[in-house]
Amino acid sequence: MLFSLMGLLFRDPYQFLIILATMVLALLIAITIHEFSHALVANRLGDLTATAMGRLTLNPIKHLDPLGTIMLVVVGFGWGKPVPVDPGRLRVGPRQGMALVSIAGPASNLILASALLLLMRGGILPVPHGTVSLLNSSALLSNLVTTVISLNIILAVFNMIPLPPLDGFKVALGVLPREVAYPFSRLEQYGAMVLFLLVMVDNYAGTGVLSRIIDWAQQLVVTVVMGL
Repeated sequence: MLFSLMGLLFRDPYQFLIILATMVLALLIAITIHEFSHALVANRLGDLTATAMGRLTLNPIKHLDPLGTIMLVVVGFGWGKPVPVDPGRLRVGPRQGMALVSIAGPASNLILASALLLLMRGGILPVPHGTVSLLNSSALLSNLVTTVISLNIILAVFNMIPLPPLDGFKVALGVLPREVAYPFSRLEQYGAMVLFLLVMVDNYAGTGVLSRIIDWAQQLVVTVVMGL
């Protein structure tokens, strides 16, 4: 993502700074709502670990993971700082409870993206138009909104990949039969490396599978919500 903007840096530094600032703000919004939702659902299910550690907050600084943030900015895929959860304290049971806590993050991103799309459709928020500049507040706002929508969908789809440390892994553990979930859980010690290699290969070996899936998901969400 960042690499695609580098050409703009030399052609139009002013536009580069505006777009970069918009991306950073949208990124903070997406990651914050994602991690806050994990903490909120854990709290509602009886585990106050995240609350006690100050994670039940909309303060973005509490939720940024250095590597996950860099990955999201540089390659377009990433994650926030994992919310601490004690599965044994979840009232619905460890596996099912962790699945609910985990899916809350991606679900909140899709809900936020859909809500913004509906506001845009209803004319409450401006649709993208005009040149993005500090003198064009409508274009600035519409560019921010569309970037927030895009990053929320990216964060939701990417985090549902069933590999640790992503949310999809714990969701899978919660819905798979116990006899399948147990051997699958052993992937946790290797998952981060596998995920990193998957992203690198997808971005730099020309496969583009993840990119195509995320592009398809974005188009699907926009089509469904705007067609309601």
